[in-house]
This record gives sequence, structure tokens and C-alpha cells, in this order.
Amino acid sequence: MPYGFVNSMRTRPGHRDDVVAILLEGVDGLRAAGCRLYAVGVVEDDPDLVRVSEIWESKEHHDRSLDLPETKAAIARAVPLLTGEFASQEMTVLGGLGV
Repeated sequence: MPYGFVNSMRTRPGHRDDVVAILLEGVDGLRAAGCRLYAVGVVEDDPDLVRVSEIWESKEHHDRSLDLPETKAAIARAVPLLTGEFASQEMTVLGGLGV
């Protein structure tokens, strides 16, 4: 059963585009790690908010992706640019366009 993860994160003022760039740098390896969908977006009326929507083959694929060296490096680069304010939600993906 596919696993979904939706996350929002608040950046320090003026660093939203930096965080988006970091999140988008490593997308090439995600498919091989079991990722079906990885979408990074921003909210135009909130200049410090980033949202990420992910669909993975399974929760295990998602969890293993967090141990990849490139993922760890991206997280280490992004953390100083974030406020620590996160909201996330897991979901079981039942279907839909592109799933």
C-alpha cells in the first residue's frame, strides 16, 4: 500500500527560496529510493512557508530514504534556515491521478 506524507515547514525570514532550492536539489535519487511523488510548493501569501507532498512505495521506503547520505546532507544544510515550526501528516494512499 502506498504511503503518503505531507509536511509544512516555516523558514527563517528571507530563506524560503534557499530551503526550496535545497529540497529540489536531491530529487534525482528519490525515484530509485521508492518515491512516486515529491512535490515542493510555496504559499504566496506566506513568504516563509514551504509545503512538501510525498508518495512512497511504502513507509519503509520513506524511512530508508532518510538514511541516504544525500538526504542527511540536505537536512543538515536546511535546518539552520528553519524555525523548527513543522506540521506533518501521514496517510495511506488509496488512489488518484498519477498514483
